[in-house]
Amino acid sequence: MAQDLMGAMTISTSGMKAQGLRLRVISENLANANSVAEGPGQEPYRRKIVMFRNELDRADNMHKVSVSRVTNDPSQFQTKYDPTHPYADQDGYIMAPNVSALIETMDMREAQRSYEANLNVIETSMSMLTRTIDLLRS
Repeated sequence: MAQDLMGAMTISTSGMKAQGLRLRVISENLANANSVAEGPGQEPYRRKIVMFRNELDRADNMHKVSVSRVTNDPSQFQTKYDPTHPYADQDGYIMAPNVSALIETMDMREAQRSYEANLNVIETSMSMLTRTIDLLRS
């Protein structure tokens, strides 16, 4: 039983690490949501996406989650009308990042809830281990 609880904590820890990285990437996306290109003809910040994968830990014979890679979102950049901007095209538009604050906020809430769920598994497993040790001492 103790080994099963330790396994649950190991799996949850891998989930917390993956969601922690996802939260950092989302923070970077939000921080750059209103940025513009650094020069004429250059692209603005491109949104990043975290890709997960199921990973078999052969030593423990457990399936864990990990981040396979962080990729750029290939979607179109937004355009904003600002004819006074120095990098505006002949029609007065500038390219803006393909970051939507609403989508990033929703992704952040999902990652946060997943992180918290994994934390609850660890806390519950620790509590069960502690109770089991207390029972064995009695």
